[in-house]
Amino acid sequence: MPASEPAKPVLTSVLTCPSCGHETAEEMPQDACQWFHECPACRTLLRPKPGDCCVFCSYGSIPCPPVQTGSTCCG
Repeated sequence: MPASEPAKPVLTSVLTCPSCGHETAEEMPQDACQWFHECPACRTLLRPKPGDCCVFCSYGSIPCPPVQTGSTCCG
């Protein structure tokens, strides 16, 4: 039986603002970390939580593509 092809990462994640709860669907970069995101509703600047590599891993519905595939992000 041939080896299965690795699953392709999901590239859209819903970021939820911890200040106001606003949700926004954003496309994730595949080749860079996103360390900042400004909430379009309340203008809070989101930054990764300690131990997370990017805002998608901290506040997204799906972690960033490198984390989804088992790699280290930005490393």
